[in-house]
Amino acid sequence: MMIDLKSVDLLIREGEGLATEFKERYTSRIDEDIVAFANTKGGTILLGVRDDGTIAGEKLSNDLKARINSLARNCKPSLSVTAEQVGDVVAVEVPEGDEKPCSCGSGYFRRLNGNTQKMIYEEIRIMFRENDPFPFEERTARGFAFDDLSRAKVLAFTRAAGIDIGKTSAADFLRSLKVADEKSVKNAGILFFAKNVHDFLHQAQMTLIAFKGKTRGRIYDRRDVRDDLFTQFKEAILFLEKHLNIRSEIKGVDREDICEIPLEALREAVVNALMHRDYAIKGTQVSVDIFDDRVEITNPGGLPKGLSQKTLGQGVSVRRNERVADLFARLHKVERAGTGIQRMRESLAGAGLREPEFEINDFFRMVFHRSSEFSLRGPEHVREVVGKRGQISGQKKWSELTDKQKAVLRAIGGNPSTSRKKLSESMRINQSAVQRHIQNLKAWGFLRRIGPDKGGYWDVIGVPKGQ
Repeated sequence: MMIDLKSVDLLIREGEGLATEFKERYTSRIDEDIVAFANTKGGTILLGVRDDGTIAGEKLSNDLKARINSLARNCKPSLSVTAEQVGDVVAVEVPEGDEKPCSCGSGYFRRLNGNTQKMIYEEIRIMFRENDPFPFEERTARGFAFDDLSRAKVLAFTRAAGIDIGKTSAADFLRSLKVADEKSVKNAGILFFAKNVHDFLHQAQMTLIAFKGKTRGRIYDRRDVRDDLFTQFKEAILFLEKHLNIRSEIKGVDREDICEIPLEALREAVVNALMHRDYAIKGTQVSVDIFDDRVEITNPGGLPKGLSQKTLGQGVSVRRNERVADLFARLHKVERAGTGIQRMRESLAGAGLREPEFEINDFFRMVFHRSSEFSLRGPEHVREVVGKRGQISGQKKWSELTDKQKAVLRAIGGNPSTSRKKLSESMRINQSAVQRHIQNLKAWGFLRRIGPDKGGYWDVIGVPKGQ
């Protein structure tokens, strides 16, 4: 992508990422960023930009250009960079290295989640030994054109990422993220921003299944998600929230819903499955399977070559799909590199649950064990709302509800995505009465909202069969 004032402005609005680094002023330590970009996917260093994106200003004198070029030549192997004055900042373009790994006087570095980080021995040995000169996410799908991009998905992504792109075209936005070039969109861009991902990448799908019992014999709910990766992530979390048990606690004046398996651990597992799956393996998908006693999250691809199960959770970060990981990082779904599994273990331990189990062959499967204390099932089941001192309040049974309250539950159960307005019209009662019934039914544990008010749906709990 040509570096001009418009593209620099877009890079600043997007913030630091896999391919962009801000520096308030020039220092000789930018050689660490140069080799980091060369060791990853290439990128741009903007001199004269503070960490918060405000302009400090930098002038590209002949002396400064000579210093930058000297730093690049002194890397091993020698690197070639370009430095240009663009408005009030200096843009240093670093191409991806042809001979990896590259090092500078301070060692080996790479980009992770918008940061330049020094590589440890395991990361150097494993990642660069199996370096693929043309990985799947860098390729493009036959027949895919820029017209196949979804502007709506681009805007949904930028809203979630907190990026203001103004009237920038979808194509230019993808080029700025390095998931497209002048002629084509890379598979990483297709996975996030295509109108119809499945038309071009059939394997880019996720299967969500809830089983009755502890085996795969009886399915009682299933969803096949053949959409972009951000949608797959959101659908997986909604499905887990729908089928796992929730306890509500009153803490002071606030009510807190607590999932039997900490949602932060499940979110981490889902995003890891989407980031690390091998998308080159056709006829496969990411799977989320819910059983009475466990949750299994599986992705194709196993571990990268040379990485052993012993290194999991030890801070070693080897990513099969660097660009996919960067896009999830921009959505704030990825935190410190190499710490995801450790954070899962900590959140599970805090909830009194066993560590996740790993089953690794050609697939990578994480198994989360459900809590027997949360297994509150049956027609008379209601959730306990535990007060500040542990007392149970607000409990009711189905038999204690009024006919009107039961009618509201039946109406919602027949159409989980219905709105309060439509309920009011179908039941011929005013909206304030509908709102009052819904608030009471939620407080008593018969009803909860999955997802946002717009685009979510109702989950009805505790209604006896045949009612």
